[in-house]
Amino acid sequence: MQAEAGAMDGKPTEKQSGWRGSEDLWLDAAYTILVENGVDAVKVMPLAKRLGLSRTSFYGHFDSREALLSALVDRWKAKNTGNLVARTERYAESIGEAIFNLFDCWLRPDLFDARFDFAIRTWALADPTLREVLEAVDQERIDAITAMFARHGYPEDQARVRAYAMYYTQIGYISMMVTEPVHLRIQRMPLYVETFAGVPPTEAEVARFSARHGFGVGHVLGGAARDL
Repeated sequence: MQAEAGAMDGKPTEKQSGWRGSEDLWLDAAYTILVENGVDAVKVMPLAKRLGLSRTSFYGHFDSREALLSALVDRWKAKNTGNLVARTERYAESIGEAIFNLFDCWLRPDLFDARFDFAIRTWALADPTLREVLEAVDQERIDAITAMFARHGYPEDQARVRAYAMYYTQIGYISMMVTEPVHLRIQRMPLYVETFAGVPPTEAEVARFSARHGFGVGHVLGGAARDL
């Protein structure tokens, strides 16, 4: 009956075609289980059952569960850290514009996946090796934010402390699982820019940032959007 159903809907079953899925398919399923249930739930048999594939199909892509977990960590680094560093290096005429570029990460899961970050941090609590990786990644991110401030004229000590303040604030949001309506967070972001940079963003900077996230400048808190 299963083979007939597969033929009827145009999707060959594994038995019919020998299809073993793809590496990304297995990784996507592992990611979902990781963020929903934690690393201990990421096991080969539950993954295979979730995908409707055999256990042996998994080994066509990964040598072991450990290899799958390593690939998950690599995916996390490439997405969250890669995009964060890229946003700090994005062209900006002022520190306000530069910080808004980085703030895009906090509003766009396609740039920075907060659930993924939380899951990795939780996993690292019981995994000393991953903890070392996490510490190195955190330092890489902080160094990138520090360099962003330095490019806009901040002395090294100020640049680093401002980077710590900005980064630890966001990690606090993630670790405490803070949820806010998007419109409220965007309202507050110009005030965060002023807090981290020591100068307020211009009205034009606020307008551009708000518009690319689907809001008008009038939505932002009064007094936060003003010309220098």
